[in-house]
Amino acid sequence: MASSRLDFLFCHLCGTMLTVPSTDYALCPLCKTRRDIQDIRDKELSYTIYAEDIRRALGMEIIEEQKVQLSKVNKKCEKCGHDEANFYTRQMRSADEGQTTFYTCTRCGHQSQEN
Repeated sequence: MASSRLDFLFCHLCGTMLTVPSTDYALCPLCKTRRDIQDIRDKELSYTIYAEDIRRALGMEIIEEQKVQLSKVNKKCEKCGHDEANFYTRQMRSADEGQTTFYTCTRCGHQSQEN
């Protein structure tokens, strides 16, 4: 079997990650193969886990942000007094509560919201 830099972490028979239940040996939880602790002692471990890897392992799909069509409404701007704003709504809290409406003044760009 070809040896790699990280092969000390895994069982040589089945590839399962080893556990260390004793100060004398490492154990494969699947096939119960034991490995001398000297093989893995003083090895430095470092892992990088990305959100994409977790989603893939859990079978989760990425929900893409959707572009929203902004609608216009007659609403007076708190900042400049203009009477027109774009708005969109989002469900920010639990489903049994109302949506939050976000407003943007079409003149000055001031943003506000209502729950």
